Amino acid sequence: MNDCFNASALLSVEDAIENILSTIKPIAQHEQISLFNSLDRVLAKELVSNINVPIHDNSAMDGYAICYQSSANSYQLIGTVLAGEYFEQPLRPGECVRIMTGAPIPKGCDAVIMQENATKVGNHVTINQKIKMADNIRRAGEDITKGETVLTIGHKLTPVDLGLLASLGIEQLTVYKKLTVAVFSTGDELTLPGQPLKAGAIYESNRPVLISSLQKLAFDVIDLGIIKDTKTAIKDAFLKADQAADVIISSGGVSVGDADYTKEVLNDIGEIGFWKIAMKPGKPFAFGKLPNSYFFGLPGNPVSAMVTFMQLVCPALNYLSAQPRAKQTNKLTAITTTAIKKRPGRTDLQRAIATIDNEGFYTVSALPYQGSGVLTSMSKANCFIVLPADSANVAEGSRVEIEMFK
Repeated sequence: MNDCFNASALLSVEDAIENILSTIKPIAQHEQISLFNSLDRVLAKELVSNINVPIHDNSAMDGYAICYQSSANSYQLIGTVLAGEYFEQPLRPGECVRIMTGAPIPKGCDAVIMQENATKVGNHVTINQKIKMADNIRRAGEDITKGETVLTIGHKLTPVDLGLLASLGIEQLTVYKKLTVAVFSTGDELTLPGQPLKAGAIYESNRPVLISSLQKLAFDVIDLGIIKDTKTAIKDAFLKADQAADVIISSGGVSVGDADYTKEVLNDIGEIGFWKIAMKPGKPFAFGKLPNSYFFGLPGNPVSAMVTFMQLVCPALNYLSAQPRAKQTNKLTAITTTAIKKRPGRTDLQRAIATIDNEGFYTVSALPYQGSGVLTSMSKANCFIVLPADSANVAEGSRVEIEMFK
């Protein structure tokens, strides 16, 4: 078995991520789509500008475009140029035109004077300020030059990107195929919301979190529901998911001793490692390859499922969808307002609320209940306090690293 899937000791979070990323291969299939359907898609071809932006010198203000004359501050008004128009007649010294924001600069123009700094009487305009050459003129190519690479392969498109591309006249884009992710939960005790609870049963909450998170990340989702704890049902679910999806995510059935059918089925049809992650919450985790897909097995406890999804699965999904390996950019330093208990051994992700004090510094308060089944701790929190594996108790007023929720 590949060493990546054979982890008997506790794996650090960093080693787990590295094992996953070194195993998966980013998606290669791509397609052409319209600009207006491309939000959150990942570029498969770099985009190069075929024009200058701005395409021509233009006015940054409503005012008067002047041809400078050193001997006087009064200029003869010879016309008007609006945005979308072009003033053909070159300006001569001492002449000006009324000009609107974005309108092309006429030939011979040396500066644009804001209308607030000029007085118009008849066909004469008096400048009421010292004239600064090239003032309020936006030069062609000032933002983007023709031939410049605007967006690179692997870039995930944002709303602002779509406006940028529209300004270049680009309407068709080459993007990578969207990932399809199949999701299911295992457990005879699980009950769908809205259904009556039997004795010993609980309502299933992991799939709503996972499915909505995946949809927010712009992946296509296949919901396979709750799978009963029988070998036939579990095998059927995996075979169906493997044929339909690029990735399979399950929750439940990865703790020691409670995943017999899951382990048996996965060993028959794929190469899977059941890992113990040196992370709290979220110790049990499974990862591996099936014939057509990758598999991520999350713990059943709701907070553990969310934390392993955020810390381990999301970086893998981003990389698999052809985005570059992301560096952590949402970590900050904060001062604790409470003492925090911790034993060395595992990275501890304490759910917390971070705020900015009057001096502009972050302070952070750990929530009182940190159990892996306390879903309210994730609902109330806006960040994790990230305590390294080798750290111990943290005193009030200490500096800690926090990871803001995206």
